[in-house]
Amino acid sequence: MSCCACKRRNAISAVILDLDGTLVDTENGSKGVLKEFLAKHGRVLNEGNKRLGKTLKESAISIVEDYDLPLTPDQFIQEITPMYREKWLQAKPLPGSNRLIKHLHKHGVPFALASNSLRDYIDAKIANQDGWKESFSAIIGSDDVESGKPSPDIFIEAARRMGVDAAQCLVIEDSLVGVKGAKAANMKVMAVPSHEEADSSSMADAVINTLLEFQPEIWGLPPFDDWVQNALPIERIYLSCRNISGFLHEMKEDGKFGLTNQTSGIFFGWAQVSLPKTFKAVVAIGFHSPNNTRKLQLSLIDDCRENAHDQHLQLSLVGFIRGLKSKEELTSKEMVINEEDKSIASESLDLPIFMHGPCMPFAEEKEADLNDNGL
Repeated sequence: MSCCACKRRNAISAVILDLDGTLVDTENGSKGVLKEFLAKHGRVLNEGNKRLGKTLKESAISIVEDYDLPLTPDQFIQEITPMYREKWLQAKPLPGSNRLIKHLHKHGVPFALASNSLRDYIDAKIANQDGWKESFSAIIGSDDVESGKPSPDIFIEAARRMGVDAAQCLVIEDSLVGVKGAKAANMKVMAVPSHEEADSSSMADAVINTLLEFQPEIWGLPPFDDWVQNALPIERIYLSCRNISGFLHEMKEDGKFGLTNQTSGIFFGWAQVSLPKTFKAVVAIGFHSPNNTRKLQLSLIDDCRENAHDQHLQLSLVGFIRGLKSKEELTSKEMVINEEDKSIASESLDLPIFMHGPCMPFAEEKEADLNDNGL
């Protein structure tokens, strides 16, 4: 990196965060709503997503036109919004979201939430995310400005409310319309693109596959201090999978268990093959090209491959080692968990901070977490 590039990055003094698909997995969490709504009108959902990052009004106009619905855009919004609100309450934070928000707040870095959602909808989407609303320096929705993204209005207003110059802001976005808007506002942009929005990375100043890879110090911001040697403790990810020759096939479950969008990289934790056996495990999570289906590769550190082959596994992932090294590795059929990954995982899982995985049976652990969250 050139000295000039370093100076530009070191000028960052505030952060602006997108919401949907960047901090919260609302897209995946409410995936069935539009399908259910269209079925009531005798229509079949086209899985292609051309509305990512658009305002509510723009999306409504597009859907009514695309599916030839006997509704006005306003009628569509009125009918479908209660269905979405119910799902928003169950939306999961994406990996690294809570960590980033707590880190910026702890170090007094101004940071704003800037979303194409209406402000009322933003409040509904973050209502169940502990401490989020109180932590943001400013929250701006599309109804707070004249034009939503890709107009720069939202970003300019966020900088104004934080009292910082636009050129000193780093925007974190997942969609192309968001990246365009931030660049139009003369801001630096880091893309965390969903796999449907790979084009957003072409205009960004930097690209990561998950917020867990974010290195604030590159931008002149306080570094994270939560790595334990070579591993990062994470909020536990529970998976129910079938192991077929070292590749995992996720068995979908409702609620908080399972993978969110933008979960990728090398993770580790505990695998329960059959009661009462629990083993150390490393899991590589990526995507197949060209259809972007989820790809999970498993390595059980303990010598128990015979026992685990073609078995139903319960996984509790408790740590993160690294992101996948390139787009090729992210989408490769042959993702490689190397010996260093296994060594880091094995040593980390002997440390107290990572040992909570096998302390109780998985079913009881799930139940305990649900009770902790008041469910």
